[in-house]
Amino acid sequence: MSKIVDIHGNPFDFDDDLQTENESKLAWMTSRYQEHPSVALSPMKVARLLQEAEQGNIGSQSELAEDMEEKDGHLFSEIAKRRNAIQEVDWQIVPPRNATAAEQQDAEMLDEILRDATWLDDCIFDATDAILKGYSCQEIEWEPNLVSGLKLIKTVHFRDSAWFMTPTNYRNILRLRDGSVDGIDMQPFGWIKHIAKSKTGYLSRIGLVRTLVWPYLYKNFSTRDFAEFLEIYGLPLRLGKYPDGATKAEKDTLLKAVMGIGHNAGGVIPRGMEIEFQNAANGNSEPFMTMVSWAEKTMSKAILGGTLTSQADGKTSTNALGSVHNDVRKEIRNADLKRLQATLNRDLIYPLYALNGKSFNDVRRLPRIEFNIAESADTSSFADGIGKLVDIGFKIPAAWAHEQVQIPVADKNDEILVRQAQGFGSTMLSAQTGKKDKLAILSVQPDPDELLDKLEPTAEEYQAIIDPMLKPIITALEQEGYEAAQEKIAVLYAELDDKGLEEMLTRAIFVSDMLGRLNVNI
Repeated sequence: MSKIVDIHGNPFDFDDDLQTENESKLAWMTSRYQEHPSVALSPMKVARLLQEAEQGNIGSQSELAEDMEEKDGHLFSEIAKRRNAIQEVDWQIVPPRNATAAEQQDAEMLDEILRDATWLDDCIFDATDAILKGYSCQEIEWEPNLVSGLKLIKTVHFRDSAWFMTPTNYRNILRLRDGSVDGIDMQPFGWIKHIAKSKTGYLSRIGLVRTLVWPYLYKNFSTRDFAEFLEIYGLPLRLGKYPDGATKAEKDTLLKAVMGIGHNAGGVIPRGMEIEFQNAANGNSEPFMTMVSWAEKTMSKAILGGTLTSQADGKTSTNALGSVHNDVRKEIRNADLKRLQATLNRDLIYPLYALNGKSFNDVRRLPRIEFNIAESADTSSFADGIGKLVDIGFKIPAAWAHEQVQIPVADKNDEILVRQAQGFGSTMLSAQTGKKDKLAILSVQPDPDELLDKLEPTAEEYQAIIDPMLKPIITALEQEGYEAAQEKIAVLYAELDDKGLEEMLTRAIFVSDMLGRLNVNI
């Protein structure tokens, strides 16, 4: 063991053994089976579970969250969208500002360690379990010996959220449950503790589970009632008739046949008895499905910030509104990633750096993990706009421009593409290196007028596109008159397939733009 300091500067004795397997007070947790508080769930039971969580017993609340995620397909789907969105984002290890050569080298070392770590993807995914429960804890298992002179992580173990609690007087601190009032502190460099706030409050009240449990509960009631509705109103009434003087055994036989014949499609009864089938009772399923729809929309809003990206109502939404809601999802993803960055830098990057970094001497100058959430700008519009700004005197750093379009800066020995103008319509690229140049002609069109003649739509092409579009409107005018046709036009317009016309007009606009460019100096 060696004496080091945690990220707050407090010294401690580093122990690379698993805390949960080596402390006798925690041995009971490994043999504990999960409880399922969602069984026989009621408003009273929910209120009791939430109140117990506020008093430190956050385990039952987290187990309720796990049950909800398992049993509700819609809730699982929406949570999975949010968790999987984080998996798609790439990351990098960035050195501190004005890094020395040693700090830069340590950042590259950490990047290499984590790129080779087979456990990292699962670690990031398991950390996002905190989105629903409010917290997620994983225990670090270190390699028992140095590997190539480095102290490395062997793997990371996800630990059941029911293993943890909050002390009575420290409601924002997670501790391991050992049967005592305040629990046991988690050892430094031994845990990755991710906290995901859905709202402001103490640790027991920040998880999405507290918001989602109510629509989940009401949806459960409505789904159960709807199942009973289908059984009662979807099947015909079976009516058994027994003769006078029938014994109790005969009555029981008839009742058994009546109850079973609807499901078994067959049965036997004593001679002289009858079973009649009455028409099924009438009923309306709409109230049940309305409640289910409301609950699912509420879940989607709470998890993803909207409903149009999940189609909880089963209807087609407009592209514009869907895009707005998708932007909201990106904002939520970026917020999740910022919190996750802070967790990984504190509980993963810092221990690896403190144990292996040659430049480590100040907890304020740490390399850090950063998720790449920047989106590349549209290359054509960006190039046009930045060219105009440079022309009027703006001094724009080349590194910033590369970052905007997500194109890396080439090293001195990299091959680079260079565009060389060879007259109208020619596209030539030259791959240049420090040693030699390579020239590749991709396409050559020596006659611009000939090209534009081929691209320009003809009158026959316009006619072929427009006639089918106008035919339903003309038919409506001829058969139903002007007023009736005017009312019908709104419906016809919504069903109009104008893709062909759009393509034709795009060609025409392109041709006119090219003609203007060719004749600008005439």
